[in-house]
Amino acid sequence: PRLCIHSVIVWCLTCFSLHLPPATPRYLSSVETMEATDVTNAALNYGIVVDCGSSGSRVYVYYWPPHHGNLHTLLDIRQMRDHDRHPVVKKIKPGISTMALSPAKASDYLHPLLSFAATHVPRKKHKETPLYILCTAGMRLLPESQQAAILEDLVRDVPVEFDFLFSSSHAEVISGKQEGVYAWIGINFVLGRFDHAEYDDAMVEVTTGSQNHHPISRRRTVGIMDMGGASLQIAYEVPSAVHFSSPEQEESGKSLLAEFNLGCDSEHTQHVYRVYVTTFLGFGGNMARQRYEDQLVNSTITKNRLTGDQTGMMEATPLTDPCLPVGLSDVVRRYGRAVHLRGQGDWARCQGAVRPFLGLHNGTMGSPRGVYQAPIDYSNSEFYGFSEFFYCTEDVLRMGGPYDSAKYSKAATDYCATKWSTLTKRLDSKLFSKQADSSRLKYQCFKSAWMFQVLHSGFRFPKDYPGLKTAQLVYDKEVQWTLGAILFKTRFLPLRDLQAESFKQGHSNWLRSSFVYNHYLFFACILVVLLAILLYILRLRRIHQREQRQAEALDLLWVEEGEALLA
Repeated sequence: PRLCIHSVIVWCLTCFSLHLPPATPRYLSSVETMEATDVTNAALNYGIVVDCGSSGSRVYVYYWPPHHGNLHTLLDIRQMRDHDRHPVVKKIKPGISTMALSPAKASDYLHPLLSFAATHVPRKKHKETPLYILCTAGMRLLPESQQAAILEDLVRDVPVEFDFLFSSSHAEVISGKQEGVYAWIGINFVLGRFDHAEYDDAMVEVTTGSQNHHPISRRRTVGIMDMGGASLQIAYEVPSAVHFSSPEQEESGKSLLAEFNLGCDSEHTQHVYRVYVTTFLGFGGNMARQRYEDQLVNSTITKNRLTGDQTGMMEATPLTDPCLPVGLSDVVRRYGRAVHLRGQGDWARCQGAVRPFLGLHNGTMGSPRGVYQAPIDYSNSEFYGFSEFFYCTEDVLRMGGPYDSAKYSKAATDYCATKWSTLTKRLDSKLFSKQADSSRLKYQCFKSAWMFQVLHSGFRFPKDYPGLKTAQLVYDKEVQWTLGAILFKTRFLPLRDLQAESFKQGHSNWLRSSFVYNHYLFFACILVVLLAILLYILRLRRIHQREQRQAEALDLLWVEEGEALLA
């Protein structure tokens, strides 16, 4: 009996102790936006992206508060700011591609950038902070073996010195297509075009994947055009399914289309985007001018050789150039020969002169046979033009912002026809923007004509198209493609965090309900123990009574036997 009672008590106490609810920390669901990042806020998460470009590498540190629970939105990722409210970013030169012959030094090359990031991310957050090292144009030019050697060194050595969340998949050479997609994501995120909870008049019907027969309506995204010095890039969403006219066009077109899911749940296709993105090498403002000058030199030398003409060969007999301001003298040197130019400032003729360099073929731009361009709904679309698109409209013409082709043409025509001496005086009087210099004034006529032709002849935008804005900043800040990269790479984190939180809450609820239930279990155990004790006492009492009756019977027997003997 004693053993039985002891076992019951031990069993009851064990059950009760196993279901005690543990102390669980509170989960902070949101934080307020601050100008300087509050690194003391334990709820913030961090991420690091290193942009390894052709001329240098730059590190960006981002942060975001916990996801608020809406599966239709991305993480609210923002660029980290230090205590002086400056963006946490650092750049080094030259580019990582210079490590091609000494790949073992690649990690040493990036050490200053990673150390810089490590000092800004709270130490206790390092192990959960993803690090992405993404290489662009410079590395793409290297042989694959040299690319692999550099990446291998990074994957091997970076984790030795830094305990960020970093693996082999976090270091890669991205394609121009990926870079364009990331830039498109970053711009549209900043503009709030991925926020499906708030609707406005700018809507678009979208068919993607299996939804060809069930289009969805969502906010209209913006396309982007970026013209640098060497290349031209365009990226925009293609809402409707694309139909190709030939197998060759299909093969070319599909290579320029990227379809991806920005939602945190891959099974939900309402966040699938189909984006057309392509890069035209040699179509940047500076390279276009260089190709134009190459053609001038070649044609002039060839013509003079055939006719004996000396036009352009001497300063006294310059070759007129419609794309230089009136009265500007210039010398172009190629192949050991010099051709003298004299500005004519004729914007209309300049357009005609630059148009052949678009390489138009069956209405598409590029060479040698044109590059496939996905259809654009010009009646329901919006574009932003960056870099040279903005410089051409703003630095000299002071027309940055909403683009009006008629006003732009008039301003460009007037500028080209202005004497060079007058333009330099205006520059000295600071009548142009702070970014304008003599080089900008010299090539403004050419670049304005080139931009106009790219836009309306190359990309075929109607001249009355109202949806283009030229810009340098979006909401007063520069938007890098690295923002789009980290948004894309962290798109599944909200669902993972929500699932983890749901599990914790469910487990906590189970514990609380179990605790309530086990209160009754505990009292039941006490009753069982008390009942067992009572039964034990009753049993002892019965045993005692039986022994007492046996004793009394024995006493009577002895008395009877004694009386018999006495008798």
